[in-house]
Amino acid sequence: MGGSEGPACEAESRGKLAAYAALVRVPNLASAPPDVLLGGALVAAIGGRISIPALVGLAVASTLLYAGGTTLNDYFDAPIDARERPERPIPSGRVPRRTAGALGAALLVGGMLVALGTAGPRAGLFAAALAAVIALYDGVLKGGPAGFLAMGSARGLDVLLGTAAGATASTAALPAWALVIPIVIALYIAAVTYMADNEATTTERGAVAAAAAGVLLAVLGVLAAVVTLGPSLVRFAFAVGLAGGFLVWTGRALGPAYATPRPDTVGPAVGTCVLALVVLDAAFAALAGVGWALAVLAFLIPAVGLSRLFDVS
Repeated sequence: MGGSEGPACEAESRGKLAAYAALVRVPNLASAPPDVLLGGALVAAIGGRISIPALVGLAVASTLLYAGGTTLNDYFDAPIDARERPERPIPSGRVPRRTAGALGAALLVGGMLVALGTAGPRAGLFAAALAAVIALYDGVLKGGPAGFLAMGSARGLDVLLGTAAGATASTAALPAWALVIPIVIALYIAAVTYMADNEATTTERGAVAAAAAGVLLAVLGVLAAVVTLGPSLVRFAFAVGLAGGFLVWTGRALGPAYATPRPDTVGPAVGTCVLALVVLDAAFAALAGVGWALAVLAFLIPAVGLSRLFDVS
């Protein structure tokens, strides 16, 4: 009898682990540290010195903040998910709603504390601002233009969070071209969020077109940064090549979504655009050096691998 209970308990534990992994959107978590690394790369690009321990700590903080955001998203969306996505962890009963709410809040607080403890007060302020935007999006702003911009702003703040790892340069010391990059990231994600707003039901073709416009804006942002900075040939090739890869990857997903906008085409397009942010981050990071670009791209491996097991959107 004991032998049969062992496998049953093990299966139950695996089921709970999978439920919480789905709740925090495990594949997406790998897209958070690249934002932070991009922030560090921007500081390095202007000759600033980066504290590696601080950068690592901020990457961990970013991951905790992202996990908190996705968890609170499902906490607030539980009534809607019960109708539209009953298979999700909370409506399916695999994760109690109250537990998800407490976990989401704890992850946000944990992210702020890690940022403060590893990179100092400036990082703590950025993390607090990021947590506030996340909470506002999840609880109040979702579903309208303010919500789309809030989600985009969260990604932009995530990039700025990475600049706090600079040991010799502050965010205020960044030139205009560097400060525009988080804005480009924010606008791209805002457009993707607009497309994702009704992905489980009906999506207007115009929403897909808006996401495509966000992609084009992002590529133009990379090209403008290259022209402005005038990097070496190798860095130029990496930045432009990665921007091209980003354009092709997202375009292949957005094409079918635009042709026939329905859940089975829009959902994958949203997921692709979220994961492709890693490539976009790497394209911008290449301006600081090939090493920075490769460090960012490394996160694409777990992101894509885990996306085969768990939903991204």
